[in-house]
Amino acid sequence: MTNETQPAQPTQTGDDLDAAAPRTPRVDFAKAAPKAFKALIGFDAAAREGLDHSLVELVQIRSSQLNKCAYCLHMHTTDARKAGESEERLHMVAVWQEAAHFFTAKERAALALTEAVTLVAQGGVPDEVYERAARHFEADELARLLALIFTINTWNRIAISTGKVPGTDER
Repeated sequence: MTNETQPAQPTQTGDDLDAAAPRTPRVDFAKAAPKAFKALIGFDAAAREGLDHSLVELVQIRSSQLNKCAYCLHMHTTDARKAGESEERLHMVAVWQEAAHFFTAKERAALALTEAVTLVAQGGVPDEVYERAARHFEADELARLLALIFTINTWNRIAISTGKVPGTDER
């Protein structure tokens, strides 16, 4: 094995954006690792239990934005719309700090924690972010919120690394 890196791929501009190159087929994680996939589904279900559905979708949307996971972002914005979330709030998730009045204090605490955990390598989870979340969530609810953040980050990584295509959710 060598430490050589591949040359950077040229960026697409203009008409090239309409003709994106087909992706190389990648492993179907659910079929190739069914025990791991089922375990993650179980962990995800346990994390969601007792959390407000709208809050769950906001957390999953924000993490997917930060991780640049188009597949999960498409899935969770679609799910949020179907559950009655407003277009206005969906548009504001990416800029929730500047659009704080669109979200409750509890949702803002969850979004702040989502950002800190998702971007953990950029400075950990600051005490003030954790404490803010702890003021809005009971210990068991906070633990499930953390588990939810862990699972969406895992799902984002699975979707990105296995080349999942946005809009092809087969649930």
